[in-house]
Amino acid sequence: MLLRSTDPFRDFDRITQQLLGSGWGTTNRPAVMPMDAWREGDKFVIEFDLPGVNPETIDLDVERNVLTVKAERVAGNGDWQKLASERVHGQFSRQLVLGDNLDLERIEAGYDSGVLRLVVPVAEKAKPRKIQIAGVEPTQKTEAIEA
Repeated sequence: MLLRSTDPFRDFDRITQQLLGSGWGTTNRPAVMPMDAWREGDKFVIEFDLPGVNPETIDLDVERNVLTVKAERVAGNGDWQKLASERVHGQFSRQLVLGDNLDLERIEAGYDSGVLRLVVPVAEKAKPRKIQIAGVEPTQKTEAIEA
């Protein structure tokens, strides 16, 4: 599985915001969301950290073998003076290039405690299988019977 970020300006944003404050940078571009991915048997599991994101703002799309995850964290509106602003608000986007060995029609998604979890099963065609040699009968295993 190949991972690809959709925001080439992320490092530039981070450095600019550290030097000049959060009012500078390319803040109109989507921020990248942190994730973990691993394999569990016949499935791949991908988890994205999206704390404070309303699940209704999460959009998942698969086109060919590219999975796109989009989400939005809205800043609170109110009559208050901001004292610190370290949490990122706005739109987030991440793309994953998924291998041909995955079953993209059976992706499952869930959201709990600020974590988006995707489970992507391995395609049946990619699972290991035995190949019978033509003209050769399979050997039968015999078990010893104890008397």
